[in-house]
Amino acid sequence: MAGSLAAAAYLCLLLPIVLATVNFDTCLQQVRNGEWGLIGGTDNSGHPVSNISTVTAITYDLCLVACGSGSEPFVWNIFSQQFSAWLLPYLALVSQLPFGAQNRLDNLVSMLLTMGSPTLAAYSLALTVLNGHWIAQRFAHLSYPNVGHAVNILSSLQQSSFHVTTDESLLASLIVLPDNDEWWSELVSWLDYIHTSTWSISAVASILWVIIAYIFTVIDSFSGVVTFSALNANGQAVGSIFLWLLPVVVGWLQLSPWSDATKVHQAMERANDIARVATDGEDEKPVPASDVSTKRAISLSKGTGEIHCDEQCMAPIYNYARFLPWALAVETVYYAFREASERSDNHQTVSGNAWIKRDRNVKICAENRRGSLTQVAAYVKPTFSPSMDHDKPRSRWGSSVVSRFLLATIIAFCLTWGSIGAAILMAFFTPTKGIACRSGSYLLYGIMSTIVWMLLITSSALAHYSTFTASFKGRYMHTKATRTAGVLSIVCRRLGKILATINAIWIVLVCLFQFGSFFDRCWCDSSVFYLGKRAAYNVIDVGPQDVAALNVPWIAGVALASGCAVFFLGIVNLLINPALQN
Repeated sequence: MAGSLAAAAYLCLLLPIVLATVNFDTCLQQVRNGEWGLIGGTDNSGHPVSNISTVTAITYDLCLVACGSGSEPFVWNIFSQQFSAWLLPYLALVSQLPFGAQNRLDNLVSMLLTMGSPTLAAYSLALTVLNGHWIAQRFAHLSYPNVGHAVNILSSLQQSSFHVTTDESLLASLIVLPDNDEWWSELVSWLDYIHTSTWSISAVASILWVIIAYIFTVIDSFSGVVTFSALNANGQAVGSIFLWLLPVVVGWLQLSPWSDATKVHQAMERANDIARVATDGEDEKPVPASDVSTKRAISLSKGTGEIHCDEQCMAPIYNYARFLPWALAVETVYYAFREASERSDNHQTVSGNAWIKRDRNVKICAENRRGSLTQVAAYVKPTFSPSMDHDKPRSRWGSSVVSRFLLATIIAFCLTWGSIGAAILMAFFTPTKGIACRSGSYLLYGIMSTIVWMLLITSSALAHYSTFTASFKGRYMHTKATRTAGVLSIVCRRLGKILATINAIWIVLVCLFQFGSFFDRCWCDSSVFYLGKRAAYNVIDVGPQDVAALNVPWIAGVALASGCAVFFLGIVNLLINPALQN
């Protein structure tokens, strides 16, 4: 469906220029016959030739006079073949991306963000994997019950905007009390049914279609007979510029993110219905959390305003927006588990009574974990110790966020600029060599992709900073700096989405223009932008030596794009699903 609409749109764009077509083969023959004089003929390296009848290329000035400024005619056979082989499989693969938003508009925006900024798409995936590995390492030394469940839940909630509440000892009760063991196990069990991205038959078929089409067309491009028209319409570069999509889709399918908004909310509400809270009553028996207040220790955020609206969208590409608040929430849970683990390792009970030895099948006896509300709260409260570095004030940016940000950035840049750079390399060395319409369009796509990533990453940092408050006489309030950060965050986010939409449309049009001979015109084929008008020339007659010279950059481009894709998937598989050692 997407391919048919794209082809139809391109055909509509061609209607105004059909009458302005040229034929470069006829034009070159006229030059060889001397109809346009004896000056302006060159060889395929741009050097003037003395015998006009042997020219294989012409200068840009002569090209305008002899051939005109129009493009070569649209050839349906070439267009349909290249479009079906190179572009259509990738457009079909887009449907396998994980979405999960509550409305179609948000899903559409997430698709445009992915296509418009592959850098952002690869970054969010890399960051998600790194976060999962980090949280497993962070909790690895803890020994308190339910640590494994906590890691699974918090790691999977990267696709959700959630907050942790420590008021009224809600978090302390959730972690310490044995009555809440069911909360942890049941939530993990319920969330296990919410994998929105799985290895379905359609997903496998789409992936195999892309891989087989890429292999077959690469082989065909090296073994087929190359003509002037076929050379410039060749989709080798197009296949490389979209190759980043393959490891991104495969990576999300391996992660199987819990991004179905409705089902995740239902699972969280269902679990919170059985949460219990300690009391200071006479019998000190825990009561349902619903009897205390409407707050819960861990719950999904609802309607946090315009500044944080991207955090509410559960499409995994928005994990970049949830990175900082997610890291802080995880740290809050970690510190509570850490204190409980240290005290239990020292055989300190919650109530202060003598430690009861555990059964071999029970990690910690339930009686050691029971106590009043005051005792439960104190059990997870840090004990002052000048020699312990974890007693230092916690950063409001989260632990190790800079290192994970930098590593995710490097991985994302390697994938996206590896594939885009391969396309630029192939187009650059295709006669006439240089930055022209095709290679320049690819370069612009890569630059815009990076700019969109920068704008949205900046927006997420400003949004997080805008939540910082200042204390004055016991009250919390926003400062002028945080309010300004909030406004700038909205501006950066909206600008980034607009540019991503434009970039997504742009790259599809560029591919259609290449397949439809729109770029086969004097200005594009002469590399005027790169060589300048005086030195620019248009190669028309491509010889065997020219085709042989293309093997090196084309092979290098295929190797670069494929190598970066394999490297990205290798990193994902290396870090995915880390084992929790405790």
